[in-house]
Amino acid sequence: MIYPVIKRVLDVVCAVIGIVGTSPLWLLAIVGILVSDWGPLFYTAHRIGRGNRPFKMYKFRSMRVLRQSRAGAEASLRPDADRIFPFGNFIRKVKIDELPQLLNILNGTMSIVGPRPVAQDQFDMFRYRPGVERSADEDETMKRLDAAAAVPVGLSGPAALYDFIYGDHITDESEYMQKVYPTRRELEYTYVQKASLGYDCKMVLYTVICILYALVGKEATWILRELLADARRSCPQLDVMPKGIE
Repeated sequence: MIYPVIKRVLDVVCAVIGIVGTSPLWLLAIVGILVSDWGPLFYTAHRIGRGNRPFKMYKFRSMRVLRQSRAGAEASLRPDADRIFPFGNFIRKVKIDELPQLLNILNGTMSIVGPRPVAQDQFDMFRYRPGVERSADEDETMKRLDAAAAVPVGLSGPAALYDFIYGDHITDESEYMQKVYPTRRELEYTYVQKASLGYDCKMVLYTVICILYALVGKEATWILRELLADARRSCPQLDVMPKGIE
């Protein structure tokens, strides 16, 4: 019972310290975005948070503004790579684009560590299919999403780190769903099972390490191996292993 209270207090304290401490990066991002492509500074993503409640998640914009409106749902899984401007690619690589989510942490819609918030259209894809019976795998995915909804969604966590190290390199949506999503789903469930102050601190440390690796053009494959081992403990039949990580 004490853990959620302490977690919330630490979230607020860390978010305030994070905003103040990273203020030079906010300034860098603002100037870089306006110079690269004049337009909005922030991108607002529609996500599903704790208790399956929708909320708006903030990011620094890393893609060129569409000059003409385009109908259709939010492209939640893979962005149009050719629309990412060079500075946008940089802030994505070192996760500066995620800094505005500290505002989400302050308003209570997110936590520092937790399952990554699910995109509205991705959530609907598994839950709302009138007249269509879900497959066993889709049904299991929905159970995992419901389990993850019991805890606050987070800025970082095991699934976010898996995406950072491996998933972000796959730009084809079908390939992402086949090779990345099943493992990511299990890692979201892993967090629900392991959630504690100690595990949260470990994920924060791993996040810092992954960013430092990225700054020198490397990947923390030893963290990836640990995450994959956790996913396989959650779902032993998982057989997706990134090339060169075996």
